[in-house]
Amino acid sequence: MNLEWLGYVAATLTTLAFVPQALKTIRSRDTRGISLGMYVVFTVGIVFWFGYGLVLGSWPMIVSNAITFVLAVTILALKVRHG
Repeated sequence: MNLEWLGYVAATLTTLAFVPQALKTIRSRDTRGISLGMYVVFTVGIVFWFGYGLVLGSWPMIVSNAITFVLAVTILALKVRHG
């Protein structure tokens, strides 16, 4: 039985959950409440999840982590710049 739909649902929900906060931070440029250390570790973790998805050939993991990486690295750059 192909259960890849579970991956698509999980990837969609976790990525969508991150988007509103990311957009709010990007629009406001307010990163005072964000831990630099946490965002560095989080972003590196996303890179590893993306790589793992590539190794497995799991499109839900690849796409969701690519999107999350772009958002996370944008926030990380804002934190470093405006921190």
